Amino acid sequence: MSAALPPLQVYSTLTRKKEIFPKIPGEAVTMYVCGPTVYKPSHIGHMVGPIIFDTVKRYLNYLGYDVKWVVNITDVDDKLIARAAESKTTVAELAQKMTADYFDCLKKLNVTGIDHFPKATEYIPAMIDTISKLIEKGVAYDAGGDVYFNVSQFKDYGKLCGFDPDALEAGSRIEVSGKKKNPGDFALWKAAKPGEPAWKSPWGEGRPGWHIECTCMAMDQLGETIDIHGGGLDLRFPHHENELAQSEAYSGKPFAKIWMHNGLLKLGSGKMAGSIGNVLNVADALKHVGGEVLRFFMLNTHYRSPIDLGEWDPRDKDASPIPSGLEAVKKSYENFSRFAERYQRITGKSFYALEAPTKAREKTFLNAQFGELYSRFRELMNDDFNTGGACGVLFELITALNKLADSAKLEDPKADETQKPAFLEGALLLKELSQILGLFFEEPKAATLGGDDKLVAGLMQLLIELRGNLRTEAKKLEKGNPAVKVMFDQTDLIRKKLAELGVVMEDRAGGTTWKVG
Repeated sequence: MSAALPPLQVYSTLTRKKEIFPKIPGEAVTMYVCGPTVYKPSHIGHMVGPIIFDTVKRYLNYLGYDVKWVVNITDVDDKLIARAAESKTTVAELAQKMTADYFDCLKKLNVTGIDHFPKATEYIPAMIDTISKLIEKGVAYDAGGDVYFNVSQFKDYGKLCGFDPDALEAGSRIEVSGKKKNPGDFALWKAAKPGEPAWKSPWGEGRPGWHIECTCMAMDQLGETIDIHGGGLDLRFPHHENELAQSEAYSGKPFAKIWMHNGLLKLGSGKMAGSIGNVLNVADALKHVGGEVLRFFMLNTHYRSPIDLGEWDPRDKDASPIPSGLEAVKKSYENFSRFAERYQRITGKSFYALEAPTKAREKTFLNAQFGELYSRFRELMNDDFNTGGACGVLFELITALNKLADSAKLEDPKADETQKPAFLEGALLLKELSQILGLFFEEPKAATLGGDDKLVAGLMQLLIELRGNLRTEAKKLEKGNPAVKVMFDQTDLIRKKLAELGVVMEDRAGGTTWKVG
């Protein structure tokens, strides 16, 4: 490893530049990321933020930071109320069902770092208290049962997005209301409508606005100033701008030291929309790709850039069940699974069960190339969590490991054992770096052809031996003998017919192996 790595830098939306991370390893770090409004099943776009910030936490933990990460659940909102009415159920029942779906998706994508999931409805008293104090400070006002934040009374309003609040027009991504003093004023509390969930307050029965929820949950869980506030780019305005304003007006302190915004999913030349019918739910995606592949797809691009799904129109009967971009990543990720299989053939042990270091440290390598790749991985992650570049390093590492295994013939019973320690250290490094990205978390289940597995295995072994005998006898014959072509044609036919059944045969130095899939 090189002597000096660059310091960890993170791009902050607030300053519009990369900032040296404000804390040193060993210190506590607080991170708040806006979570879902749980009114429908999670689609793959809902998983972008959780996967990215789970990786951010993994890397910070790897560097020695003690990270506390909070993601809120919005369980009362206009969309929830409307969907519950359409579904002829209650808001609470719908929220509970969709929250369970969200949790299940996180689990399947190995998002394990979230420490707390506060729910908006658990913080209604805190929201009422916060709104009351904002009124006392003169930055909010009661408007006949509704309460609005007065943006003209907060001099820094617009600093996150970099716009002049006076330039805002009524109805421009904000709610229009004749009760407002300024077009950009936003709701802290909404008066109850018939049939909607409501709570008692000094301004009458009603419910909180969207933005005040995050302020109260973040401050309660993490304090008045948090280290990292994250979320999708689509939340920068109005949600995060308003959240920042009300929080800093309330406390008089900076609300977040660093604001991180991840790019959004892009569907080729179009967009994902329920009205079009091209929204891909996580549950449906996982029928065609593994959780590791979907996670890798999200991380294969720098987090601030759009993630391109490629072209996809499920209304086309001939269309692939998943977008082209995801299909391409699925194929490239096979390099990882093939290496895991090769590691098991060489060592007799599962790569997935390999216990790798979980903390950064100074290290030396038997193979200098591995040391160079380790340093480059660290440099990329220190440069604003560049997971796209880090994924490229993993591919390079697998290539180097395969070349080493090939040159030393490590799968051959007569392998050069002197090269095995270097291979093992490189494999350990691969596991160490890949677990920072949250990969190699689920060992594939052994596929079967169905029926009696013992009988299938016996028949497969018979086919392998017959095919091997044909190849051996063909090589004994003189070149030009017509029987040679016939015999090799038969070996190819065996491979082809098995492939049609989903069985893949691989000829290696140690013999022929087969697998389903």
